Amino acid sequence: MLIRFNVKNFLSFAEREDGRTEEFSMLAGKVQKKKEHIYDDGKIKLLKFAAIYGANASGKSNFVKAIDFMKETIINGLPKGHTEKYCRVKPENKSKESYFEFEIKLGEKYYSYGFEIILNESKFISEWLVELKSDNRENIIFYRDIQEKNYKFGDNFKEKKLKNKLEVYAEDIRNDSSVLFLSIMNENKKNLYEDYENISILKDIYLWIKDNLDINYPNRPISDYSYMANAKNVGEVCKIISAFGTGITDFKMINIPIEKIINQLPKSVKDKLINNIEEKIVELKQKNKKSKISFIMRSNKDFFILEINSNGDITCKTIQFSHEKNDVFFSLDEESDGTVRLLDLLEILLSDDKKTYIIDELDRCLHPSLSYKFIKTFLQKAEKFNIQLIVTTHESRLLDFDLLRRDEIWFVNKSSSGESDIYSLEEYNERFDKKIDKAYLEGRYGGVPIFSTVFPIEKED
Repeated sequence: MLIRFNVKNFLSFAEREDGRTEEFSMLAGKVQKKKEHIYDDGKIKLLKFAAIYGANASGKSNFVKAIDFMKETIINGLPKGHTEKYCRVKPENKSKESYFEFEIKLGEKYYSYGFEIILNESKFISEWLVELKSDNRENIIFYRDIQEKNYKFGDNFKEKKLKNKLEVYAEDIRNDSSVLFLSIMNENKKNLYEDYENISILKDIYLWIKDNLDINYPNRPISDYSYMANAKNVGEVCKIISAFGTGITDFKMINIPIEKIINQLPKSVKDKLINNIEEKIVELKQKNKKSKISFIMRSNKDFFILEINSNGDITCKTIQFSHEKNDVFFSLDEESDGTVRLLDLLEILLSDDKKTYIIDELDRCLHPSLSYKFIKTFLQKAEKFNIQLIVTTHESRLLDFDLLRRDEIWFVNKSSSGESDIYSLEEYNERFDKKIDKAYLEGRYGGVPIFSTVFPIEKED
């Protein structure tokens, strides 16, 4: 689970006046109400939900991009265009380091992983992984001072043979400021982790970032609808869809010719799909047994399941929905944008995975009442599962103490200089009978647009 995220000198997030980073925290505050919203292991109390508010261009999406940038850098290396991602409101930031750090809970332990980088030079300057103790002590697992070309391993890796191996990997990149040690330690190292279990934290941290940190933008499908391919979920899916007032009462999977799909694709996508299918067929034949491989294709308004058997036979299925008591079925591209958005979000309500979902613009295409009901349903589910959901939104109806705790509400505000700050409603210590939505819209907490006159009205003489 996510505990904290810290960032500095990235897009609109600069360094604070006291030198600190911008900090977003899922640590529970002093609120006593709605304890069922909290994960509590006796040592730490974590929120399972947070809503982030702010005016357009305040920095809400930049917050999501900062988390995504850190994930992308760890998993796939520095993304395209990174050299211009420093906070450009001050010229001197070009040569300053940018700071990224996750604090996470894995199993029964807590860790901090992060790095510093001069983005304009594509140069990492430090990297660390630390175990955080409940008594505020820190146990270094590894630390790299890349500028000084030295590194340090903690007591986790005392065994001489293991330490020698790690030092070989570290020596290989001692002078290389373009790569991260955590990334290197998750490239073809399967045998290493099988031989030395006490080093598995390097793999576990990486896999949490890769698989459990699920980041979503409004212009991308959130889900591949894999939950619909599981027949056991049909009843539950239909029940949830109906409860949200979409009018959908049933859905079914139907077969369609694979040629129909392939012929509609752009040539580059078509060639890639055909190559992928051919590779799958070869893979099945090499296994020399009767089995199937299936994979899902998803665009904004299309959904297909392709199944390939060892004989090379391909079947293609898609999904159709019926409304009310009608036996007429409609394809996904005939459904409204709001229904498609809701179908995307259903994965979160059906997932048992211990994921941290981050969704930019949750309320896009959703009716305000639907957004409210979705969050309410999520919070009910989260009482039984260790799942987290962090959203950016404009939906003021969620600013309701009957729904949320004070510490679950955050704001992003941009100053006149163009720098963004992120802060919690917890800092305001509001009474629980206060109309938060009204106070927010009146600008009490910042994070709302300030309008100037668009068309000046001329006074008559």
